[in-house]
Amino acid sequence: MFRPEEILVLTGAPGSGKTTASKRIAQLPGSPKVHLHSDDFWHFIKAGSIPPWRPEAHGQNATVIDAVSDAAARYAKGGYFVLVDGIIGPWFLDAFRNIEAVLHYIVLRPDLEEAIRRCRERGGTTLSDSVPISALHQQFGNLGALEGHSLSVAGLSVDETCDAIGEAVESGHFRLR
Repeated sequence: MFRPEEILVLTGAPGSGKTTASKRIAQLPGSPKVHLHSDDFWHFIKAGSIPPWRPEAHGQNATVIDAVSDAAARYAKGGYFVLVDGIIGPWFLDAFRNIEAVLHYIVLRPDLEEAIRRCRERGGTTLSDSVPISALHQQFGNLGALEGHSLSVAGLSVDETCDAIGEAVESGHFRLR
């Protein structure tokens, strides 16, 4: 189901379960897997970082996404199934389109209230403000031509979410090419 030399971009609004599912899937037996948490790539910038939601962060964000897609391509070429998790909207997909691996794109969609609750339960320094969570939830609510790449995870447990992701990858319906 999770084959070597394939990449899954698993995205959605904060609280959709992308990191939890990616961590769980990466530990499954079978093919070797790599989990790239895209947030880490933003945290690699130690000086001169611009908050990624600010308009002037466009160049920085493009560089970060290029680095993520380059890393994903190299791991896939090395024989790994690569899970890329993060807020990677359709507006960032061009960086992934030239990769020679099979590319899956899945947008997880929980209910808004569920996403806000999950974010607040995390605690720490993670995003818990309902305003940006709601805005991102809305941005992923209308994918236009990529609407068929959404996967409802409303009310699903972590195991059920992982099973649904596995079935989605296996179906081939979430491939970008």
